[in-house]
Amino acid sequence: MNVREGLIPTLLGSAVTAAGYAMKQRNSSNKAFANTIFGFGLAHIVLGAIDLVEHRR
Repeated sequence: MNVREGLIPTLLGSAVTAAGYAMKQRNSSNKAFANTIFGFGLAHIVLGAIDLVEHRR
């Protein structure tokens, strides 16, 4: 199976960002923790996208 470099971090980042966003929408969740998870996911999306662009065929 041929998976492009950067695709897995981008998909993982999308899932983590969605989880962080869902946590931000809940009133009972810890906002600082939700923002941390959201930012961590966004960082993975950016770094994965950089890898995807850098290692194009």
